[in-house]
Amino acid sequence: MSITMVVLLAAAGFFSGAANAIAGGGTFLVFGALTLAGVPPIAANATSSIVQFPGYVTSTLAYRREIARHWRSALALAIVSVIGSILGALILLALDNDAFRQVVPWLLGAATAVFAAGPWLKPKASSERPANSPLSVIGQFLTAIYGGFFGAGMGIMMLAVLGLTTGGSYHHLNALKNMLAALIAGVAIVVFVGGGVIAWPETIIMMPAGALGGYCGVWLARRVPQAVLRWCVVAVGAGLTVYYFVTG
Repeated sequence: MSITMVVLLAAAGFFSGAANAIAGGGTFLVFGALTLAGVPPIAANATSSIVQFPGYVTSTLAYRREIARHWRSALALAIVSVIGSILGALILLALDNDAFRQVVPWLLGAATAVFAAGPWLKPKASSERPANSPLSVIGQFLTAIYGGFFGAGMGIMMLAVLGLTTGGSYHHLNALKNMLAALIAGVAIVVFVGGGVIAWPETIIMMPAGALGGYCGVWLARRVPQAVLRWCVVAVGAGLTVYYFVTG
């Protein structure tokens, strides 16, 4: 692996962690970098989960005050996140690379569109409602299945669902999203490692960078306008979508 590729993978890991901590979209960056490194689609998708996991954990720790106030009401969401993630990861492993490659551009295109619509889907501050309502549990279960199968756009989808079903401030919702995303990614990793589809050399390079980016991303989320980062992620997602449609 060349020094240039090592730097590219590390940079993608860092910015993916930051993007996920702010709203989501880190999968676009990691998946794109792994694709450039020649990792097959299923392995790139599975590796993306393990690369981004430390970033989810560190951003969750950075939001520990918000989570400490609300974690009891989110237990039902945590349980369905685990179950949904297992189902999504198993569905992925049931496919071969050729079949998954045919699905990838459609998934990337849909996720890019959802991410681009983020400012309109972003929840506004409202009164908090119970996080364990039937509507919020069902919505989180479906989001977790998608996240276990293909995580691109999962963050903004989760923010939108949580905003509609539980309400509260943006930082309350973002803290809850990061905690649930860490669970979804963690469970998917166990399935993917068992399935032998992780690209370990790339993982070792990207994981520390992702952890650092996740912690720094919370700092950025509190202080920096998000429009530039959002449209950079959208550009990467659109480019990957076109690439997989052309080469698929």
